[in-house]
Amino acid sequence: MVRSKELLFFIPLIIIFLATNVCAQELNAEVTVSTPKLQSTDPKVFTTLQQDLQEFLNNEEWTDDEYKEHERIDVNFQINITDELDNTTFKADIAVKAIRPVYGSEYKTILINYVDRDIIFNYQEYAPIENGTENFRSNLSAVFSFYTHLILGLDAESFASGSGDVEFQKAQTIINQVPSQISELDKGWLSLSRKTTRYWIMENLLNPRFTSYNEAWYNYHRKSLDIMYQNPSQALVTMVDALKEVDKTNTAYPNSIGVLMFVTAKSEEIIDIFKNADRTQKNTVYDIMRKLDPSNSGKYNVIRG
Repeated sequence: MVRSKELLFFIPLIIIFLATNVCAQELNAEVTVSTPKLQSTDPKVFTTLQQDLQEFLNNEEWTDDEYKEHERIDVNFQINITDELDNTTFKADIAVKAIRPVYGSEYKTILINYVDRDIIFNYQEYAPIENGTENFRSNLSAVFSFYTHLILGLDAESFASGSGDVEFQKAQTIINQVPSQISELDKGWLSLSRKTTRYWIMENLLNPRFTSYNEAWYNYHRKSLDIMYQNPSQALVTMVDALKEVDKTNTAYPNSIGVLMFVTAKSEEIIDIFKNADRTQKNTVYDIMRKLDPSNSGKYNVIRG
């Protein structure tokens, strides 16, 4: 029998242990599911799916690192069910957005803002969703495990150059272990269907031709945004140099999904920052962004005023 003094000793340790585990998780994820074309499936199934995925993402320990509560990465997944193939098989578009706080400010910057289309997955209500990093469990698990490691890698890379490689390799491992019968249904795992698949995202980020891009990603965040409030003039110089490196990557590796994802995440932010810069910086960034994002070149006119 535990004596009262011993019990009083153990209670604080239990509280500390629980608090440590509560803060160990990496994500602060929100999941929403919309069903504009729902015909036969009970809507309650998708409410349960939303809850199950959110608990899975937030409660799983994806790394060995300790994350304090304020360090957790804000992530939003919006699942749009586009088709019901049968009672438990669905096709969906998934919009992924993750943000990172900027040091010394209340400002947050977007790490990824991407829509993955025509994902096919099975979901049985109340069936557990398991981590798909080391072993393939289901396509639903694999897709969300993949984007979790991609986001963790992008976040880590923004704080220290090269530190995202471990997470990028985990995302690559998920791709490698997807069974062929699954990848034939969900072509987002393949290299052949289009250049914007999950395969090509990781091919870009792990390709030596993207080394300067990854360095630019670090400089853009850690040596520019994170010092913007302390030394804005130096931050702008560094950001221009980072954009030049992204432009070099685009020249060496044109029409890559990696550069496209950078533009999708950062274009509005870049416009807001450089519309108040000096004339030389305005012109340089204007020219770069029009090359990186030619289909939306007109929106960068704001930079030049």
